[in-house]
Amino acid sequence: MAEAADFQGTLPSAARRWLRRTGALVAAVPLLAGVVQLPAGPAAAQTAAQAPVRSPQADATGSRTVDVSLDSLSPAAPVDGDTLTVSGTLTNEGKQAITDAQVDLRVGPRLDTRSAIDAAAQRSGYQQGADGLTVGGKYVQKFAKIAPGLTQSFSISVPMKDLNLTSDGIYQLGVSLTGDTAAQPYPSVLGIERTFLPWQTETSDARTKTTFLWPLISTTHLTAETGSDEQQTRVFEDDELAKEIGPGGRLQQMLSLGSSLDVTWVVDPDLLASVDAMTRNYWIKSKDTLVAGRNQAVANQWLNELEKAVQGKKVVALPFADPDLASLAHNGKNVSGSLSHLKAATDVATDTVETVLHVTPTTEFAWPVNGAIDPSVVDVATSAGADTVIARSDSMRESSALPYTPSAARPIGGGTRAVVADARLSTAFQGDMTRAEDSTLAVQEFLAQSLMITLQDPGEQRSVVVAPQRMPTASQAQAMAQAIRTLSDGRWTQAQDLTAAARTKPDSQATTQVPSARSYPASLRKQELTVAAFEKVKETQAKLDSFKVILTLPDRVVTPFGRAIDRSMSTSWRGHAAEGYAFRTSVTTHLTSLTQSVQLIDKSDAQLSGRSAVIPVTVKNGLLQGVDHLTLRLTSKKPSRFKIGDGVYQELPVKVSGGHSQSFKFETTANVNGLADVVAQLYTEDGTPYGREMPFQVQVNEVTPTVMLVIAGGMLLLVLAGFRMYQQRKRAAARQAEQDAEDEAADGSEDAADPAAGAPGAPGRPGDDISTSDRHQGESGTGSGEHDPEQPSDPTPDTVAESADPSGTGERVDR
Repeated sequence: MAEAADFQGTLPSAARRWLRRTGALVAAVPLLAGVVQLPAGPAAAQTAAQAPVRSPQADATGSRTVDVSLDSLSPAAPVDGDTLTVSGTLTNEGKQAITDAQVDLRVGPRLDTRSAIDAAAQRSGYQQGADGLTVGGKYVQKFAKIAPGLTQSFSISVPMKDLNLTSDGIYQLGVSLTGDTAAQPYPSVLGIERTFLPWQTETSDARTKTTFLWPLISTTHLTAETGSDEQQTRVFEDDELAKEIGPGGRLQQMLSLGSSLDVTWVVDPDLLASVDAMTRNYWIKSKDTLVAGRNQAVANQWLNELEKAVQGKKVVALPFADPDLASLAHNGKNVSGSLSHLKAATDVATDTVETVLHVTPTTEFAWPVNGAIDPSVVDVATSAGADTVIARSDSMRESSALPYTPSAARPIGGGTRAVVADARLSTAFQGDMTRAEDSTLAVQEFLAQSLMITLQDPGEQRSVVVAPQRMPTASQAQAMAQAIRTLSDGRWTQAQDLTAAARTKPDSQATTQVPSARSYPASLRKQELTVAAFEKVKETQAKLDSFKVILTLPDRVVTPFGRAIDRSMSTSWRGHAAEGYAFRTSVTTHLTSLTQSVQLIDKSDAQLSGRSAVIPVTVKNGLLQGVDHLTLRLTSKKPSRFKIGDGVYQELPVKVSGGHSQSFKFETTANVNGLADVVAQLYTEDGTPYGREMPFQVQVNEVTPTVMLVIAGGMLLLVLAGFRMYQQRKRAAARQAEQDAEDEAADGSEDAADPAAGAPGAPGRPGDDISTSDRHQGESGTGSGEHDPEQPSDPTPDTVAESADPSGTGERVDR
């Protein structure tokens, strides 16, 4: 079987270690003759304080009585002249005390294949012969007694020359504890832990070119919501991103460690955009309220450090928000419009990276989850412009009996290439790395597998790629960094970037066959976004398309919602289906609330008294920007009885400023009395209905005799009121005239008492020639005659002319 293919079906190193510790109990074989008794010597001092006592395990017997934890091995890849130091802890998990205990180092046989490394990592319990002999001599540590549940520390140092390694290669290194118990009162191996010791004294002639991907990817944090200010202050779902980029956080550790390593940075532009938004004012959701974010300084520092770290390095930009390519291929492509989002996410990726980091990334690579591919995944992955798919060797399995691991680059047809990452190396740091033992064992196994690739065919240089998990924890990143630093001395590997790896000459014997859809892992299919998820995305996009055409500033809406739609399809929702559903729903709900801010104000039924009238319909714009490119249509359901304009309907253009309402008036004509059903509806310029329609009714009442009688009665009242006012004014004028006549009569009596006053030519009356008839009139008290001078402002007399005959004595004339 091909050495590159015999890995298929094995577990990651972390899983193998777990199985080795917690798997089914294998009966331990008492060892009498097989154990080499070392010479007696003084007991070594204990190197650490006793740990809390743990409860003994029911199945802790034989060589599983003691849990040997190998916490440190330094140096990880020693050279001539080095001293190897191995340290860790011992925990008695049995029910009996251990006496005369001794910790030994065991050097096992030289391993010749990658599958032999796998087998050694999976073994549990001591196996005579396979676990080699003890180093012996002074390189031991003794304990007089280890009580049940007690933990003791150990540390053993040995010069490399005393290990007697015969040639370059990978050796199994074991740490075992031998002691006595009441049940077995003779020296027995009561616990053992194995790891690997890579031994390469000189630089290889054909070092393996190694590409290590260093992913900067996070979960979704930004929402589609923005503030109402000019800067559109962003709203975050939580403040977890600040913790990730803050001191000691996962992404801060990834940046700090990666800045000193020769790696290819793989960046999700959404992460950059989110951190960039944090450099300014931002809001954080807290239940039903928003609170101000306060981590601007942290965001600025992280971005500044990242910008420095990536200068001169290869940066691969994933499509914005790292869309789930396999979900798109298996479920999304059946929903119209889904694949267009992948193209949009790819287009915005370059701009985002260049704007934030001031470097030009490459977007030629597509990275499906776990490197698992099938023909449909490849088709979707390359549909947005990428020409190289990052696969993994447990997906593209070798079919021929290759005795070595082939280079990563493969042509897979149609001008598309695959870069096949090595599965063993890529999964070496999965699992919990917070315990020092798990980290140490992972690093040693990674180094062993790496050296074995070079030793498989020392004369032929090959190129391998390591594609770890998308979002390593801080402890996983630390273990990865330790392994990469160990390789940096270049004894059997040399670093290269991903672009160079993709352009390496393919191995003619390596598989180029893309696995069928049946081979796609069922466990990964269960985690994919469903068809319903892509239907929700389609619904949101349709709302956005309908909404943006009416806006005067569409970018203020299209940009945040377009990116939110990208986040709706993110790979980070795998394993978090409920959270993904909630996010997609929140995006649609918020967009709907904005679209409903432009609406028709509900109108009550109208009453029309007559054959024609003007009906107003009001449009409300609750947005902060104006709306345009809308029409308002008023339609009659029964145009034969009630017409809008000249026919069935009438349309008016709509343009309303932000935060305002405006009424639009329609001319209507009624032919008969009764109810008329009318519908008002907004439309976009292409004729698509916008918002809900607003139906209402118009009651038409013809002008009847009763109505005319009411109107005539009103007019009569107005006439009578005017006549009454005229009579009142006339009586007032008569009373004033009578008062004036009395005043003149009084003046005449005073003149008669003064004879000089009436003589012709008397002073004060020059040329006065008054006839008898005139005097009679004056005496009668009229106060004026036909010879009285007229004033230009005097009104025209409204009475008939008087008789010229003199009036009788005492006669009164009313004019």
